[in-house]
Formats: sequence, structure tokens, C-alpha cells
Amino acid sequence: MQVDVAVLGGGNAALCGAINAALAGCSVLLLESAPKPYRGGNSRHTRNFRCMHQAPIAPLTDSYLEDEYFDDLIKVTKGNTDETLARKAIRESEACLPWMQQQGIRFQPSLSGTLSLSRTNAFFLGGGKALVNALYRRAEALGVEVRYDTEVTHVDMQGERVTEVVFTDERGAEQRVQPKAVIAASGGFQGDTDWLERAWGPGAQNFLIRGTKYNRGVVLRDLLDQGAQSVGDPTQCHAVAIDGRAPKFDGGIASRLDCVPFSVVLNKQGERFYDEGEDVWPKRYAIWGRLVAAQPDQVGFVIIDSRSLELFMPSLYPPLVSDTLAGLIDQMGLPAEPSLASISTFNAACANDLSGFKPMELDGLSTRGLEPAKTNWARPIVEPPFYGYTLRPGVTFTYLGLKVDETSRVQMQNGPAENLWAAGEIMAGSILGQGYLAGFGMTIGTVFGRQAGQEAGAYVRG
Repeated sequence: MQVDVAVLGGGNAALCGAINAALAGCSVLLLESAPKPYRGGNSRHTRNFRCMHQAPIAPLTDSYLEDEYFDDLIKVTKGNTDETLARKAIRESEACLPWMQQQGIRFQPSLSGTLSLSRTNAFFLGGGKALVNALYRRAEALGVEVRYDTEVTHVDMQGERVTEVVFTDERGAEQRVQPKAVIAASGGFQGDTDWLERAWGPGAQNFLIRGTKYNRGVVLRDLLDQGAQSVGDPTQCHAVAIDGRAPKFDGGIASRLDCVPFSVVLNKQGERFYDEGEDVWPKRYAIWGRLVAAQPDQVGFVIIDSRSLELFMPSLYPPLVSDTLAGLIDQMGLPAEPSLASISTFNAACANDLSGFKPMELDGLSTRGLEPAKTNWARPIVEPPFYGYTLRPGVTFTYLGLKVDETSRVQMQNGPAENLWAAGEIMAGSILGQGYLAGFGMTIGTVFGRQAGQEAGAYVRG
């Protein structure tokens, strides 16, 4: 079987690549490992993408310029990023929004409320599932051939050139295709919990995988074994603290808990371990997966009082509730004495004057003489009833990936690949060395997916 461009993966980055390659006049084959109802990788769980813009536009307010965007990224990555690639993603995000609209993606009006994203993030009307469906409709209208339940098992590299892609079809039969160009957009390895354990240790088996279970890193491992340069750290990932009752795989964004800034968070020993109010939630929610992962048994416990219940996005599962703190702590299985002592100490460290409390912004309402401090939204937990959630690390995607240049071309040990490009989570570790910025994964996938499709198309036609 021959084709101009083979796209390995079926999420946003893969679809952007397939569409642009098809627009360049190429025949395109897209290989998606998931069955059709689960197509789209992690993109079907997304809600938004982070977009630079010079002035107010339909789904966004005010402006969000390159330097502020880059500063936001540096804060969460602590400088662990490739600035050239990061700035490319930021600058080109501005052109992505109208391009996405041209492909049939619709956006809802700018979002207001506790997430503080009306200026920075454009939200998809209908969420990630609607995004994925729109892109598949567009790809198929352009003649892209899509195969589901199709597992790529080997990408045959001869030197710096891909000569063949081997895959199993929906019946389990081995198939081979000889493409002129290949776009690898098959995500990270979070679906392989044994690989996670090798990177993190035995505690990784306690992680929940809120991303797709179909991203098992098969293409990533195969290309690394054949001399593709790696980037990123296998222990770094986009990991969020999610409801401990979420399913092992594919819980998605609905399993996330947004109550941490208004809470006290304890570990299994009844101790606080980090500043719950360090920053607005879109800039800090992604560090909490790693924080919980470092606690005994990889578990944390959130406690709020009745004043905070309506201040965050509703949870998928109802919280535990009790009229007394002692009753709630008992329900949560926490040790009573140290847990009550931690909350009592926290309450005593809160200010007497709470008039400056502002849930929508950094309010500077902090504790005094407490370690760790709570630096914003520090109100005592005193108003019954009291509510509690269990937290577990929820891994969305891993950051170990393929090194690429500005054109999305994969870098091999002996130089750039001739006909292999990568986009999305499989190369995101170049930019996200650690931490995460809300909506930025979609930005990376869209920018570099479009680039990969354009470059692959030019290579084939040229």
C-alpha cells in the first residue's frame, strides 16, 4: 500500500496535520488506535486552547500579548522550556483561532467566573468532543482515509528516512504502508502504567490516568530505539489532582477538582504540605498532581466549609459531608488528632478581618506564622456543614518525547529526519519541561500539527 502522507494518531495534532497535508494536495492515511467512539485521544477531553491576541475578538476579551503569555509559561515551567519553540507556539496561536473556525470548529462566548480565563483561553462550543467531530468531518471531506482500531507497531527507519509503517488493522491482521512522508502524533505513554512505574517507582500504580488509555507510547518507544533524539523527562507530565473516585482510565476533565484554592489539603497523616492559595487555579492546578503523587500512598484530602461550596466548578461526584469536622475526618479515614490539630492551627493563622476576600482574583488574604503558608483566600474552616474530597494524581499526558525543530521535523542522532515530522504530546516535552499552563497543550498540538502537515505536504509535492 502506498500513500503520500501517513498520520500516526487521531487527536487534534494529528487531524491538523492531516488537514493541512490534504489541503496541499496529498493523499493522506490517518491511523487511529482507538475505536471510533473513543477517537480523538486526549483532545476529546479538552475544553479550550490558550490564544495570543492583540485586541478583543469574538471568544476572548481585552488582549493577551506574546511577552505576558511567555511569562505565564515560564512561571509554570520554571524556565525549563525551549524558548524558540515556545515563542513560535505563542505567536502562531493567534492565527490558529480563525483557521480552526474555517475547519468548522465553533467557540462559545468568553468565559467568566472563577477560572479567570476570559482573556486568555478560547472555549470550544460543545467541548473537546465537538472539536474532534468537526476536525474529522473536515478531514474526511478533504479525502483523508481514516482507519480506527489500528495499532501502529513499527515505523521502519532506514537511516534518517521512513520507508514503511507497519500496523495491525481492526481484525488484527498485519498491514504495511509505504508513505512518502509521516507525521507522528500519537501522544505520550501514560496509558502504559508499567512504563510509568519504571519512571516513577511502584507508587505510579496508584495514579489514575485521566487521559486516553490508547496512548501507550508504542511509536515513541519505537522511534527512540531507532535513533530519534529524545527530549523531556519521563517523570514529568501533565498531572492534575483529581477526584479519587474517578475511573482508572479516561476520566477526562470532568474528574478534576477545582476547590483546592478555597480549602485545606491534608495528606494521609493529617498534615498540610503545600500552599493551597499560591496562585489562580489555571496557573497552579497542574502542579497538584505531582504534589499528591509525593505524599504517602499518593493520596490527599480536601476539606472546605459551607462558604466555599459554590465558589468552584461543580464536582463530578458529590463530596462527603458532615455537620462537624470530626465527623467528616472520620468519614475520610483520616487520623483524628493530627487532622483536627492541622485545621485548628490553620484557622488560628487566618486574619481576623476577612473583608478583603475576593474569590475571582489574588486577594493577598494570607495566613500569618504558618508553614506552609496559604498566601491567598485564607479563610478559617469554621462554617458547617463541612465537605471533603479525596485526591489522586490524574495523569493527562507524559513529557518524554521526540526532539523537533521549528518546522516540526524530528531530529535523529545523525541529523534531521528526511521525511518524518512530529506534533502534539509526542513532542510537547520540548516546550513543557515541567508544569502546565491551562489550554497550552491544545496550542502546541494545533500550531505544530498545522506546521507538520504543511511541511509534509511541501516535501511530497516538491
